[in-house]
Amino acid sequence: MGVQIHTIFAPEHGFLSQEENGAYIQNSIDPNTNTLIVSLHGKERKPQPESLQEIDLMIFDLQDVGVRFYTYLSTLHLVMEACAEQNIPLLLLDRPNPNGHYVDGPVMEDEFKGFLGKHNIPIVHGMTLGEYAQMINGEGWLNNGLKCNLTIIKNKNYSHQNEYNLVVRPSPNLPNAQAINLYPSLCLFEQTPISIGRGTEMQFQIFGSPYFKGDFRFTPKPNFGAKNPKLNNKECVGFDLREHPRISKIELKWLIDAYQRYPNKGEFFSAYFVNLSGTKSLEKQIQNNLTEEEIRASWEPELKKFKTIRGKYLIYED
Repeated sequence: MGVQIHTIFAPEHGFLSQEENGAYIQNSIDPNTNTLIVSLHGKERKPQPESLQEIDLMIFDLQDVGVRFYTYLSTLHLVMEACAEQNIPLLLLDRPNPNGHYVDGPVMEDEFKGFLGKHNIPIVHGMTLGEYAQMINGEGWLNNGLKCNLTIIKNKNYSHQNEYNLVVRPSPNLPNAQAINLYPSLCLFEQTPISIGRGTEMQFQIFGSPYFKGDFRFTPKPNFGAKNPKLNNKECVGFDLREHPRISKIELKWLIDAYQRYPNKGEFFSAYFVNLSGTKSLEKQIQNNLTEEEIRASWEPELKKFKTIRGKYLIYED
């Protein structure tokens, strides 16, 4: 078609989605095409002007999982911003959101914004990347009020209530539909001493600790996607959620239960938990023994505001 692919820009997990979470990724060359791969999860998080000099059109095609702290959202923002600054049009190939059937969680507070969440949105936003890109533009979230020249190629026959199973895992530790569905709830354990199965083949489908009691046991060991997993080579006792029915909310009961079971409660929440949850209040609410219903009720005012904003940018039936 006379189109030259000049540069590939790769997000967290790399061009082939094989790098573990948080990995620093260097620029490289794609051996099949001899095309430069510029890492957006290494020295730079945003495409730099020198990388965009000979680009006429940027194509954005990533499989998101619909969760605020899954960093493809931040990469989308930064790519849109870079394109807007350099007057490069962006063509976004939309994809279904496997967690697009609900909206839930605390809304990000300003002081905790960063690469794990750049906007005042809940943990589960219920939007495709195409819808979300429209919201970034429409709400003026890019630097200096810039607008990206955005074209969205829409999904056919999609609604937010469709159950959509990914053909290829979007990252090393989301191996199947069950892990993706449980990810928004279990990822909160990442900033606690509790394992969520990294270093096993059941990532984001189990959780446990050497301090728990019960019959289900697992032992994290280095593997694809986890070179040094939490609780490496320590037998954990915990809970097997591989057969749990599909959920349509953030399940707080597991986090609350684990906190109550853990012997040294002062060590349960790491300092970075607030960056993941996006709020100071969740940690304090659990420490103060609030019920799940009380915690969820505290989210409602900000969730209601977000849902009103979200409604302006939906492309697909909700």
